[in-house]
Amino acid sequence: MNLNQQGLAERIDRALPQTQCTRCGYPDCRRYAEAIAVGEAQINQCPPGGDEGVRRLSTLTGRPVLPLNPENGIEATRALAVIDEDWCIGCTLCIKACPVDCIVGAPKQMHLIVAEQCTGCELCLPACPVDCISMVEIDGQKTGWAAWDPALADAAKQRYDFRQFRQHRAELENNERLQRKAEAKLADVAAASKLTDPVELDNKRAVIEAALARARARAKSGA
Repeated sequence: MNLNQQGLAERIDRALPQTQCTRCGYPDCRRYAEAIAVGEAQINQCPPGGDEGVRRLSTLTGRPVLPLNPENGIEATRALAVIDEDWCIGCTLCIKACPVDCIVGAPKQMHLIVAEQCTGCELCLPACPVDCISMVEIDGQKTGWAAWDPALADAAKQRYDFRQFRQHRAELENNERLQRKAEAKLADVAAASKLTDPVELDNKRAVIEAALARARARAKSGA
C-alpha cells in the first residue's frame, strides 16, 4: 500500500460506522477500509452504514454509488444485544467475542451488556452456547447512519482500538514470560550437563533452544 492509498484508507476508515461486525467480509472496519483503498473491495459491503454509507464512500473514492450488496446483509434498524440472566451460565465466551468490550462479567457469573457501548455487531450471538443473547431494536424505523451517529462511531473505534492494544500487550507479556521460562530451563540443563548423559542433554538443549527461538521471534514481531 503506497502513501496515497494509506491516506485514503484513513479517510475511509473514519467514514465507516466502526461497529466491527465483520459483515463486510473483513476482520474489522480498518481492514475493510484498506481493501477498498487498494481496489480489493467494493464500497457497498457495509450493512450498518447502509445506503448513506455507500454514498459517503462513493464521495471519498470517486466510485459510482452501488446498491448495498445483499450478500453482506441488509440495512436494518439499530439493535442492542441483551442477555437473559436466567439462562446465562457465565462461560465468558461472549466477552471474548465482543469487539468493543461492552460485556462485563466473571466466569460462572451472569454477564451484563453495557447498552450505551453495544454496537449491535451480533458477534456475541453465535458465541453463546446456550442461546441466551438476543437482539432488541431501539430506534424504531431509523436505519444506517440515521440510527448511528459519528459520536457513537468514534466511541466504538476508541474502545476497539484499546481492546486491540490490550490484547497485543498481553500477547507480548506472554511471549516474554515464555522466553524467561525457556531461558531458565536452558540454564538448568546446562548446569546438569556434567551429571547425565551428554547425548540426552544435547537433545534437550536443542528442543529448549528451538522453543526459545520461537518465543523470541514472537516477541520481536509482536504476533
